[in-house]
Amino acid sequence: MKKQMLLVAMLAALSVQVGAAVPEKAAADTVIKPQPGQTQAALWASRVLGKLHYKPMPLDDAMSEKIFDRYFKSLDSEKLFFTQADIDQYTIVRTRLDDAILGENLSVPFAIYNLYQQRFAERIGYARELLKTKFDFSNDESYQYDREKAEWTKSDAELKDLWRKRVKNDWLRLKLAGKEDKAIRETLDKRYENYISRSRKLTNEDVFQIFMNAYAMSIEPHTNYLGPRASENFDIAMRLSLEGIGCVLQTRDEYTVVREVVPGSPAGLSGKIKVGDRIFGVAKDDKSPMTEVLGWRIDDVVALIRGPKDSTVRLDILPADAGVDGKHTTVTLVRKKISMEEQSAKKSIYEVKDGGVKRRVGVISLPTFYLDFEARRRNDPDYKSATRDVARLLVELKKEKVDNVLIDLRNNGGGSLSEAVELTGLFIDKGPVVQQRSADNKVEIESDTNAGMAWDGPMGVLINRGSASASEIFAAAIQDYGRGIIIGEPSFGKGTVQTIFPLDRFAPNDKVHYGELKLTVAQFFRINGGTTQLRGVTPDIKLPTMGDSDTFGESSYDNALPWVAIKPAVYIPVGDLKEMLPVLDKKHEARVAKDKDFQYLSEDIALVKKQRKDNLISLNETVRRKERETQDARAKLREARLLSPVPGADDPILIPDAKELAKQAAAAKAGNGKPGTPKVAAVKGALRTDDGLQGDERSLTAELDAEKAAKAAKDVLLNEALHILADEVSLLKTDTRLASRVLPYAADSTK
Repeated sequence: MKKQMLLVAMLAALSVQVGAAVPEKAAADTVIKPQPGQTQAALWASRVLGKLHYKPMPLDDAMSEKIFDRYFKSLDSEKLFFTQADIDQYTIVRTRLDDAILGENLSVPFAIYNLYQQRFAERIGYARELLKTKFDFSNDESYQYDREKAEWTKSDAELKDLWRKRVKNDWLRLKLAGKEDKAIRETLDKRYENYISRSRKLTNEDVFQIFMNAYAMSIEPHTNYLGPRASENFDIAMRLSLEGIGCVLQTRDEYTVVREVVPGSPAGLSGKIKVGDRIFGVAKDDKSPMTEVLGWRIDDVVALIRGPKDSTVRLDILPADAGVDGKHTTVTLVRKKISMEEQSAKKSIYEVKDGGVKRRVGVISLPTFYLDFEARRRNDPDYKSATRDVARLLVELKKEKVDNVLIDLRNNGGGSLSEAVELTGLFIDKGPVVQQRSADNKVEIESDTNAGMAWDGPMGVLINRGSASASEIFAAAIQDYGRGIIIGEPSFGKGTVQTIFPLDRFAPNDKVHYGELKLTVAQFFRINGGTTQLRGVTPDIKLPTMGDSDTFGESSYDNALPWVAIKPAVYIPVGDLKEMLPVLDKKHEARVAKDKDFQYLSEDIALVKKQRKDNLISLNETVRRKERETQDARAKLREARLLSPVPGADDPILIPDAKELAKQAAAAKAGNGKPGTPKVAAVKGALRTDDGLQGDERSLTAELDAEKAAKAAKDVLLNEALHILADEVSLLKTDTRLASRVLPYAADSTK
């Protein structure tokens, strides 16, 4: 049920508001209907998609069939709520959804959703009834936990048996974690009740969002419909700033809870808001009455708290340490511009042992290619930009006299294409970076036109399956120029370019909002003529592949664009790594063969892959308990190494950063954690002991502590990348002729 239960959370982040947002609790039997503005938005979206998309496809009967299948899959991807009979009763409209959009009549997709809500309530109600029964865990039966590729169940009886196994597995997980029957029953009953509560908060705007994305993504995977609020969240993610009070919020048991207080924000500076505080009410300004937000969706609460810079907001707070009947406090704050520093580029410096010497490797972690488009348009001298931040960090690393630089792009899903081009320009003199081909087959070349390099020494790029789009443009250009070593696993494989098209230009007046389309308008190609589409960027030195290409990455989409090649751009490689790579790879293989942590991680990855392939889990307690004991023994073996206060003889040593230590102290002062580094309980990517709980079922303190421990965990893959770059430095310093070929523009830098 992982995808169904996350549906509400996803919609909270990408909710669409066509018209005014009026948060309310929907009744159990509420029939959700489309609004006139939504039917018009759908019509205009179809016209834009039919004319401006890179791969325009007519909205006809064939497209209707694709929308039909994708819409049902969007609602019930794990085949847990609908039966084949439910699908069959709508077969008559399978080829008529195009008519529904063009005819401005969305009653059918909304009727399908209302049936989904009915089935959802029925299945969860049945699950709660099952909790009153006694399960027999001595039977030899198993449960298929990933049903995305499964067929729809043929009958209601078959689906009920599926739910019996699902609930049985939920119960067994908690039992193996040491819970008693009464506690298990209470935990699961509350969990299932929360599923219903969240589902009832979905509105017609949410349904419209799901349906329109079923249409958009039937054309191509990276085309989406964004409503005004989703568009606002997209802009915030790109500019890494918003106007508010500086609190990260989450929903726990119908309460809006403060999960994090941003240091230096209005909330942090006030000292009046702590982690764990519950927000009961919000007054959006000095004059407005307090609005109770108990039971509200988190995005509606956030929208009420956000507001113009220098305006006032009042909050009704129940302190974290107070009981449910405790004394409330009213906190008045002035909204300010909040920078999302956690998503900004960050640097760290590691000392790596290389025989009898120590190499200093600077690491720049870049979570996204962000850019404040509006601030740059206004010529704001301090506009936020990934390239500007990385350039500043490179200056600092130069002052620290690092020997090599690693750009960590793991799980960087992309962002601004112009930032990818400009960031590449920090590491090359001048020249083409990426080619774009539009729908009319015109090819344009995006180039770095700024002479000089911000960093002319050796460098590397660390990627994984989550590195996509702009990350792939950067990594591919660095590879094609022979500028740096690409380390990791093959990247995502997204070789397409999207733009935002505002539909509000078609609205009859300023009060009607149709939202926006994020649509694919071009395909990008490497300067060598190839593309990252489907295949991604292939690393020069490969690390264990943690992702699953069948379920994650461009190749997992059934309608992704194919891999093709075009004519290479005219460019001159700035270095030649071919001679050096085999030597580095041989050293890498020899080192990891002796690295126990690396072996442990490889074993865990292999085990996860086997579990994914088997896609079955035993419901026999004896079998599962034995599996758990084996897993616990494995975890203890790892923890014994990781909890040792003495680092491994060959482990890279993180050099403390004064600024980061100051931030940790500020966060602790704001009630957002304790100073110092939490105990490390695992290797990043390693298997964890299953406690049977979901995130919001754990205490907030336990959840935050676990996250801190995960962040502080030993990063085996990063450590190996650091060793590879240290090896490179050693080769360059001992072989001047090799250095002249690898870094012909910076021969003096290796002396």
